[in-house]
Amino acid sequence: MDSKNNDETKKLKEKLLREPTRIWDKFSEEEKKTVFDFAEQYRQFLNTGRTERLAIKYFIERAKPAGFVDLAEIKPGARKLFFHLRGKILALAVVGDTPILEGAHIVTSHVDCPRLDLKPNPLYEDTGVALLKTHYYGGIKKYHWLARQLAIVGTIVKSDGAVLEINIGMGPGDPIFTIPDLLPHLSRKQLEQKASEFIPAENLNLIVGGIPYPDVDTDDRVKLAALKLLHDKYGIVEEDFMTAELEIVPAEPALDCGFDRSFIAGYGQDDRICAYTAFTAITETQTPKHTAIAVFYDKEEIGSEGNTSAKSNFLEMFLFDLMSHLGIEPNIRNFHKMMVNSKALSADVTAAVDPNYPDVHEKRNTARLGYGIGFKKYTGHGGKYMASDANSEHASWVRSLFNSNEVIWQVSSLGKVDEGGGGTVAKYLANMGVDIIDLGPAILGMHSPLEVSSKDDVWMCHKAFKVFFSG
Repeated sequence: MDSKNNDETKKLKEKLLREPTRIWDKFSEEEKKTVFDFAEQYRQFLNTGRTERLAIKYFIERAKPAGFVDLAEIKPGARKLFFHLRGKILALAVVGDTPILEGAHIVTSHVDCPRLDLKPNPLYEDTGVALLKTHYYGGIKKYHWLARQLAIVGTIVKSDGAVLEINIGMGPGDPIFTIPDLLPHLSRKQLEQKASEFIPAENLNLIVGGIPYPDVDTDDRVKLAALKLLHDKYGIVEEDFMTAELEIVPAEPALDCGFDRSFIAGYGQDDRICAYTAFTAITETQTPKHTAIAVFYDKEEIGSEGNTSAKSNFLEMFLFDLMSHLGIEPNIRNFHKMMVNSKALSADVTAAVDPNYPDVHEKRNTARLGYGIGFKKYTGHGGKYMASDANSEHASWVRSLFNSNEVIWQVSSLGKVDEGGGGTVAKYLANMGVDIIDLGPAILGMHSPLEVSSKDDVWMCHKAFKVFFSG
């Protein structure tokens, strides 16, 4: 083939084909520094917002200095507003120049993560050791939680109404907790079982004490000593456990990963990576054309059940109050009109191609680390069961918006069709008439205590949301 034909073929391929774009190849040295600086702030957030309550608290504490006003305070003329409930769910809005009934631009994410929760009656003693019984929350591989450093974080409301914030295991000098694994010398039968079976959930019991109470004539001396220690420090009695929200999370901090520090390895990146970048994007949004709204949900990892989830009436409550604040009659007709005219992104992570497990991925339609935000037209499993499937018009609008603003993106899915699947909160907003599509950065080790993200993807996620809020 002569050079003329080679040139024509090259031009045709550039015109017709789409090749994945490596983010680092597009950045100058100055831009790379910006990426690393942003990722450092994100890493610190991961170490602070270890639970949904702590993540929401982090956002509210930083939203106020950024000019956001609590909607409950009703300050006339305020254009940056926030609304929250029960310390677990939050919405932020920046009022746009276009009337809100013509639609808003909404980004949803979730701040709950897979973990272990304490059972209501958790404390017991066995063979001279005090332990706490747990119940896992969300989809986990149970063996991930053995033989690692763990912390206890959460809230106890005592019978007199006093609220105690508990955080043991991550502070300087704190003890840690652990669930010991069975030694390999005695694991022959265990290793013959399926991975889903060899660690019974009832064996996920946390070691918390070993010094007995001095009275040798009493029973459960180690349990009693542990309770006395908690009572002396926090005023806790055993009954307080029954109404507490105490979570077991990894105690290890999120850290840079790789010789070049290009990755972040840490707990909770599904989906606090999207929550953090949506938060930073909306706090940097000043005068959008359409009202920009960021919603941070709880309970996504257990099917969005409960009064702080995407199935709750939280978003309706917020938007009714927002309409009232803007002088619009807050009725159901106006609500539906606004939602039908709105555009939304369901911001949640996607699976990156794992080089150690390539067989579960369909590589042409699976995201890769460092190639931009994952663009996921539909979720679900099997035959798109329980999916939110974005219509072509909305998908094309988002694609054009990103292309025209140099947002690097890639197509993504959650593995081969018959390997599994998953869902997000997208379908709950879709049921309200909103045009919505799933997207988010790719990560490795999803739902494990040590997930891995690429710093350039984190930055691109922030950029994508900021472009969307302003678009």
